[in-house]
Amino acid sequence: MRDKARIIRTIALACALASIGAAASAQDTLKFAVGQRGNWDTSITEIGQRPGIFKKHGLVVDIVYTQGSGETQQAVISGSVDIGASIGMMGALSAFSKGAPVRIIGAEMTGSPDLFWYVRGDSPIKSFKDLTDKNTIAYSTVGASTHGIVLAFIKQYDLKAKPVATGSPPATLTSVMSGQIDVGWAAPPFGLDLLDQGRIRILGSGNDTVFKDQTVRLIVTTVSTLQAKKAQIERFLKAYRETIDFMYDNPQALKIYAEWLNISDAMAKRSRDDFFPRASLNPDRIIGLDIIVKDAVALKFTATEMTKEQLAELIQIPPRAP
Repeated sequence: MRDKARIIRTIALACALASIGAAASAQDTLKFAVGQRGNWDTSITEIGQRPGIFKKHGLVVDIVYTQGSGETQQAVISGSVDIGASIGMMGALSAFSKGAPVRIIGAEMTGSPDLFWYVRGDSPIKSFKDLTDKNTIAYSTVGASTHGIVLAFIKQYDLKAKPVATGSPPATLTSVMSGQIDVGWAAPPFGLDLLDQGRIRILGSGNDTVFKDQTVRLIVTTVSTLQAKKAQIERFLKAYRETIDFMYDNPQALKIYAEWLNISDAMAKRSRDDFFPRASLNPDRIIGLDIIVKDAVALKFTATEMTKEQLAELIQIPPRAP
């Protein structure tokens, strides 16, 4: 009887320890940075945590919002966060080419229908071709997708306008409305009410450039984090994919988004449906690499075109589970 009782106690202790281990695993925390709080594509982790999707995959995501891609990528490289999202493709290629230990673990946005450039409603500027060397055009931070797009505008239209880093959409709007910047940038839902009121007027979007059919923003980590937290990162991507499905298939996602930003359900739906096609958020494919590596050189983000071997080292997207 004593042996039997001892066996029972041993089994109970083992079960308790296993339970503790499972609980610890269930509370794995990943530090995550992303720019432009409130854009539909940058809200995936925020929306996914609220109904418990990331928790289901054993993760708590500690989210830090930055002013843009450059700041986010620096946080990743420095080790301040484990993962960064909405990193500009050109900025990531530039950092990797200079020896930074960045690794791409997913696409964040393909195409640029969401990013738009605008002027004040009373501006004499009617198109990009009206810009002169006395004008300024905004982007968020160096290396961001907005930076690459502005350089593409300059090249495409042979512009002499000066590109200026202005940070977030709210900060950019202040600069535009006060006359410090001639052409600002934004992404929905920010600015949609001002467009409806005629206070600002769109000149063009990122899809008016070579970036229309390319992956422009990424999810990245570092070599050391990928090695140390491989299992957590794989779970993160599973939850991320599941959240995207939730955002397009479940009406609750729009309500979560609207309540979080204190906007109407109609504005939330307009932001998603008019500017963010579901396919654009697919994290599993980097599209247009053959053109991207050439554009990176043309826009002076890299000195030479990256080889297939370098790209294979840089891009390490965890495969989707069958």
